[in-house]
Amino acid sequence: MWNWMMLGLESNRVIGLRMAKLMRGGKAAQREAQLMVSEKFFAAAKAGKSLMAGASGDKIVAQYRRKVAANAKRLSRKQTHKRKSR
Repeated sequence: MWNWMMLGLESNRVIGLRMAKLMRGGKAAQREAQLMVSEKFFAAAKAGKSLMAGASGDKIVAQYRRKVAANAKRLSRKQTHKRKSR
């Protein structure tokens, strides 16, 4: 049960970080939206594969938590903006 509750809390943070990035718009937001959709597709496929292999619900939730943690780390890094030389 603990893993499930933590996944909910951690996912909520990533949703907030992603929404902030998407609201800023631009190419970075477009890349984030594409990444988000592809990640969800591959995560669902991996979860299905794990279920068919006999994995427990907790193991699958742990897989999602690792991905959510990686996304939180990536999205919360301070972005450096590179300026083009003119």
